[in-house]
Amino acid sequence: MTPIVFQCRATISGKPAAIAERLLDLTRWPEFRGYGPLPGVKVAAFETRTADVVGSRIRVANDDGSSHVEEITVWQPERLLQLRLQEFSPPLCRFADQFVETWELQGDGPGTHVTRRFELHVKSRAAKPVVWLIGCLLKRAVARHMRQLGRE
Repeated sequence: MTPIVFQCRATISGKPAAIAERLLDLTRWPEFRGYGPLPGVKVAAFETRTADVVGSRIRVANDDGSSHVEEITVWQPERLLQLRLQEFSPPLCRFADQFVETWELQGDGPGTHVTRRFELHVKSRAAKPVVWLIGCLLKRAVARHMRQLGRE
């Protein structure tokens, strides 16, 4: 089934590699506050941390009691990062298999142009409207988070 796709763009201060390193600072993950009924991150912790980062798994607990795992699948800190969000707790596990988040980083002077692209993979046609609504809320949450990162 075709995933639901959206993206957000912003210019963030710092070089691409420095922005990528911020992603590994899990103390910052609670800065993602969600949007409306979409929960924010309460705490994130490495379940597995690999030497080359690819394959690292991060367990995320959200402020509504839900949880999921984010696995880093691509780590090219100068230009491309990718995470697979999976192992969703209920109720999301009933509607979606995984979300794939890709960060494209293009350094340009003192700032970096960042594009965050999401692919939301639904379990069934019946689940698509629910995941579409989640995608709308997630897009707003990500856009707000990008603006916040851009002010740093």
